[in-house]
Amino acid sequence: MVAALNGWLRRVPVWVLWLAGLIPLGLLVWDIFTGGLGVEPIRDIEHRLGRTALYFLVASLAVTPVLRLSRVNLLRFRRALGLLCFTYAGLHLLAWISMDMGFLWAQMARDVVKRPYLLFGMAAFLMLLALAATSNDWSIRRLGGHAWRRLHRLVYLAAPLVALHWIWSLKTFPVRPGFWLAVILALLALRVATRRPKGIRLRKGDEKSKANTAA
Repeated sequence: MVAALNGWLRRVPVWVLWLAGLIPLGLLVWDIFTGGLGVEPIRDIEHRLGRTALYFLVASLAVTPVLRLSRVNLLRFRRALGLLCFTYAGLHLLAWISMDMGFLWAQMARDVVKRPYLLFGMAAFLMLLALAATSNDWSIRRLGGHAWRRLHRLVYLAAPLVALHWIWSLKTFPVRPGFWLAVILALLALRVATRRPKGIRLRKGDEKSKANTAA
């Protein structure tokens, strides 16, 4: 059954994931133009973009544990999941810079320094930026597989920082962001505790380079 599922997944174009991944953005745009954002529209825009980025980040982290525990191979979709995460994170940051801060750069710098949740978020975004900029075959060849894998391990630091950014911004410990922090920590623990099952062979379509399997 798993072999049949993996065979079906290999036939699914990656652009289908991109199309599905843009649905949350389309729904947000729809709500903006139809007045569906509630009483704090700027806050709603920022939070929805940020949450969606986190969800795609968690999905990308889940690829390796899913492979190791169930043999379901989603490796060929991991790059798109990571880039979708970065897309929404970038839009989240842009919404904060433009609508919340009004491009007041000096004020933004002061806020980032004095508010821990902004510091966490900015640090996580810079890590995601480095990962997105090198999520291509040219970077793997240029950096070499070992250096590329080391760089992309930043995701294991960025993911908890994203969850802490969300929790700290609410100044409480609400259930939903706490749940996602627990999920992230569980996925990281599973990665350490499990190994790639024997018999799994990477196909050319799963990842362009063998280096990509280590992230």
